[in-house]
Amino acid sequence: MRIYTRTGDKGQTALIGGRVDKDDIRVEAYGTVDELNSFVGKIVTELDPNQFSDILEDLEKIQHELFDCGGDLASVSKRRPLKLAEETIDYLEEKIDQLIDQAPEVERFILPGGTKPAASIHIARTITRRAERMVVRLMKHEQLESNVPLKYLNRLSDYFFALARVVNARMGVADVEYVRSAKVFRNGKRKEKGE
Repeated sequence: MRIYTRTGDKGQTALIGGRVDKDDIRVEAYGTVDELNSFVGKIVTELDPNQFSDILEDLEKIQHELFDCGGDLASVSKRRPLKLAEETIDYLEEKIDQLIDQAPEVERFILPGGTKPAASIHIARTITRRAERMVVRLMKHEQLESNVPLKYLNRLSDYFFALARVVNARMGVADVEYVRSAKVFRNGKRKEKGE
């Protein structure tokens, strides 16, 4: 099977239902989601299946959802049904709440790092934030069929923050607090401004 098509040799690429330049904001958005999905795959290789079977199960689910998210962002066809469902956001919120209960309480911002997999998870968190920013830019230029990708990416970055802390805790490595930070968390959750 040949994987090269030569159709992109003039700087354009195919969408679902159209073609655009390869530097189009839509391509940047779903390309960043693809980058994130690849990095989640790297995290999977760094986690011990005996210690993190529950997390590995979630990460595989997330990889499928990221593929759905990228597909939805790559589609300009009105006939293609969207794949990323609103329920994925509810599931992430439940998982975030569970993870917060598994890690020691923290009052200040933390420095990315600790264990190798936790450091990788923090990189995934920042890629997620970049993907979210790209989707916001896309939404300023074009009307999307759904805002689920934006909401999903927003929750996913919070999930990765909580997950990195749990991975460090399970591996017996403390988070390093950012010493110049004010106390911004209460009961492990971010304080609202003004509180």
